[in-house]
Formats: sequence, C-alpha cells, structure tokens
Amino acid sequence: MSHSHTPYPVLIVIAGPTAVGKTRFAINLAQKLETEILSADSRQFYHELQIGTAKPTTAELGTVPHHFVGQLSIHDYYNISRYEQESLSLLDQLFGQNQSVLMVGGSGLYIDAVCRGVDDFPDPDPELRNYLKGILADEGIAKLQELLKLHDPDYYRSVDLANPNRLVRALEVSMATGIPYSEQRLNKPRKRNFRIIKIGLDLPRAELFRRINQRVDMMMQDGLLAEVMGLLPFRHLNALNTVGYKELFEYIDEIIPLELAVENIKTHTRRYAKRQLTWFRKDEEYTWFAPDRLDAVLEYIRAII
Repeated sequence: MSHSHTPYPVLIVIAGPTAVGKTRFAINLAQKLETEILSADSRQFYHELQIGTAKPTTAELGTVPHHFVGQLSIHDYYNISRYEQESLSLLDQLFGQNQSVLMVGGSGLYIDAVCRGVDDFPDPDPELRNYLKGILADEGIAKLQELLKLHDPDYYRSVDLANPNRLVRALEVSMATGIPYSEQRLNKPRKRNFRIIKIGLDLPRAELFRRINQRVDMMMQDGLLAEVMGLLPFRHLNALNTVGYKELFEYIDEIIPLELAVENIKTHTRRYAKRQLTWFRKDEEYTWFAPDRLDAVLEYIRAII
C-alpha cells in the first residue's frame, strides 16, 4: 500500500498488558492495513528466549513482516537509546512504502523512546559500573544513596531510593560527565516526522488473569523447563533476570518445588501485567479497546488517517 506522497505517515502503537492478545490482534490489523510490525517487547529481542517470552510463532512471523524479534543474543549489550535510533531509522525506510506502520508491545519505556525520545546519555563505562556495583556489594545500598545525594541532590529527592539499578545509572552518568543526571534528563518530547495513534488493549481483570494462567500452563507443556535448563550457564546475564526464567532457576537450584515455581510465574506475571496497565493508563493519548474489537479499531484509525 503505497502512500509515500502523504506528508505525515502514521505510527500506530498497539500496547497493553501481557497475554491480552496483542500479537494476534496486531497481525490481523497489519494485514488489513497491508503494513509491517515493529516489536516493542524487550523480552522478545533475544533469539535464545523463545517459549518464556511468548514470541510470535514461526507461522505468525511468516504472515506479516516483523522487526526487532530475535535480533539479539542474550550476550549482546543493548539499550533504549540504540532501540530508539534503530527504530527511527527503520521507520524512515518503511514509511517510504507504507502510510502506516505498527509498533506492538508491552515495554512502555521502549514505546516512549520512539514516540517521545530518550536522553542522549553516554553508554556506561564498564569500569565505573563495576566500581559502583562493588560499592553496592561491599557497603550496601545506603552508600550509593549517600553518593547520589552528593553528586545529584535533585535526583536523590525524586528517585526510588530502594532501586539499586536506578542509583547506579544516575551515578555513572553524573560521575562520567561531571553533570548531574537530573540536569541531563529530557524534559520535552522530541519532534517526530510522523503522527502517532496509540491504541491500548485491555480485558476485564478476571479474564486477563485467566489468560495469563492458561498461557503459563501452555509454556510448560511446550517445554519451558527444558529451555531454561539449556540457559543455565548464562543465568547471570541480565536478559535472563526475567519472569518465567528466574522462578525455574529456583526450582533447578532445589529451593522450591516445580509446582510452586509454576505458581510463582503466574503470580509474578499477573503483577507485571498490573504494572504495565498502570504505566499505559497514565498516558492519556491511549484510546482503549477490547482485543476482539478489530473492526472498531480499524474504523477509529481510518477516521484519523
């Protein structure tokens, strides 16, 4: 579908909690609009993580061109800034042939990076990061809090002081550049050369939780435990510090029985879904639909574009 003469192409964001049905919905919508899909699900970037991340199946990937699915190894370093740059570069190409492109996923930070931009922070200095992690290990989180108060009192007052990753990131930016992290954070959205339509998918809570539980059971049937066993040597990598993998590592370590590990995956996935909904609901640009309302969404989109 070529509309390259149209001055403002449209990025259609399809967001929502895990297990709500984004994959199937987006494929059906992309087929109707004759366009392509960018994944904004950071767990699906890694080709080694198949079952536990609910990646689109080979058949699904074959129906519509997908981007940012399985393009990385768990050993690769990747960050939101790179995702923003690579997505914008790809969108420039895709908008040459398509009036609209879909971005689909549950990772709010990654969606926001493309829609609004992220700060051009330097990549972390491995030595500085190791130094700060060493402080955390040897002296505890209180020492990091003390350092942050010294280097960036403004951010110290607003950050979640119980989150060591946020403290380390703020410190490494502040210490590497000599400029407080809070002064370098972006305050206004970057201008984009495309319009953005944001669609949120949601279900009644009981139905969403039923789907989550059912999907975890299906993952176990499909061989999730074997997948996790095969990744055991790499369990220290950040990509594996995620729901569905950490719980089964605890079972493999004989800390908990398998039934409890599976129950924990369900519980933690339900909590994750609640956090996703909280994130997306804060953004008033989303218009919400049930995942079986494809025709209504199409009507809504066509009225805008």
